[in-house]
Amino acid sequence: MMPLVLADAGKEVIIKKVGGSPEIKKHLEDLGFVAGGGVTLINVMGGNVIVKVKESRIAINEDMARKIMV
Repeated sequence: MMPLVLADAGKEVIIKKVGGSPEIKKHLEDLGFVAGGGVTLINVMGGNVIVKVKESRIAINEDMARKIMV
Protein backbone atom coordinates (compact mmCIF):
# COMPACT_ATOMS: atom_id res chain seq x y z
CA MET A 1 0.00 0.00 0.00
CA MET A 2 1.18 3.52 -0.82
CA PRO A 3 -0.29 7.03 -0.90
CA LEU A 4 -2.08 8.02 -4.11
CA VAL A 5 0.46 10.78 -4.70
CA LEU A 6 3.18 8.12 -5.30
CA ALA A 7 1.19 6.15 -7.90
CA ASP A 8 2.33 6.04 -11.53
CA ALA A 9 0.70 8.74 -13.66
CA GLY A 10 -1.77 7.44 -16.22
CA LYS A 11 -2.24 4.04 -14.59
CA GLU A 12 -5.53 3.16 -12.88
CA VAL A 13 -5.15 1.93 -9.30
CA ILE A 14 -7.64 0.62 -6.75
CA ILE A 15 -8.25 2.55 -3.53
CA LYS A 16 -7.49 0.35 -0.52
CA LYS A 17 -8.20 2.79 2.33
CA VAL A 18 -9.19 6.42 2.92
CA GLY A 19 -7.69 7.92 6.07
CA GLY A 20 -7.90 11.17 7.96
CA SER A 21 -10.44 12.71 10.30
CA PRO A 22 -14.12 11.75 9.90
CA GLU A 23 -14.81 15.08 8.16
CA ILE A 24 -12.01 14.58 5.63
CA LYS A 25 -13.01 10.95 5.00
CA LYS A 26 -16.62 12.02 4.34
CA HIS A 27 -15.50 14.81 2.00
CA LEU A 28 -13.26 12.46 0.00
CA GLU A 29 -15.98 9.81 -0.16
CA ASP A 30 -18.45 12.43 -1.43
CA LEU A 31 -15.96 13.21 -4.22
CA GLY A 32 -15.87 9.51 -5.19
CA PHE A 33 -12.78 8.28 -3.32
CA VAL A 34 -14.17 5.06 -1.82
CA ALA A 35 -12.37 1.83 -0.91
CA GLY A 36 -12.51 -0.60 -3.80
CA GLY A 37 -13.01 2.16 -6.37
CA GLY A 38 -10.65 2.93 -9.22
CA VAL A 39 -8.68 6.16 -9.57
CA THR A 40 -6.12 7.38 -12.09
CA LEU A 41 -3.39 9.88 -11.23
CA ILE A 42 -3.23 12.43 -14.06
CA ASN A 43 -0.64 14.94 -12.86
CA VAL A 44 1.11 16.35 -9.78
CA MET A 45 2.00 20.03 -9.97
CA GLY A 46 2.63 22.76 -7.45
CA GLY A 47 1.37 20.77 -4.46
CA ASN A 48 -1.90 19.86 -6.19
CA VAL A 49 -2.83 16.44 -7.51
CA ILE A 50 -5.15 15.97 -10.49
CA VAL A 51 -6.93 12.62 -10.57
CA LYS A 52 -9.64 10.95 -12.61
CA VAL A 53 -12.44 9.38 -10.56
CA LYS A 54 -15.62 8.00 -12.14
CA GLU A 55 -15.06 9.83 -15.46
CA SER A 56 -14.47 13.17 -13.66
CA ARG A 57 -11.21 15.04 -13.17
CA ILE A 58 -10.72 16.35 -9.66
CA ALA A 59 -7.93 18.47 -8.19
CA ILE A 60 -7.06 17.89 -4.54
CA ASN A 61 -4.14 19.10 -2.48
CA GLU A 62 -1.19 16.84 -1.76
CA ASP A 63 -2.10 16.42 1.93
CA MET A 64 -5.48 14.92 0.99
CA ALA A 65 -3.88 12.72 -1.68
CA ARG A 66 -1.54 11.30 0.98
CA LYS A 67 -4.60 10.16 2.98
CA ILE A 68 -5.79 7.99 0.07
CA MET A 69 -3.98 4.64 0.10
CA VAL A 70 -3.77 2.54 -3.07
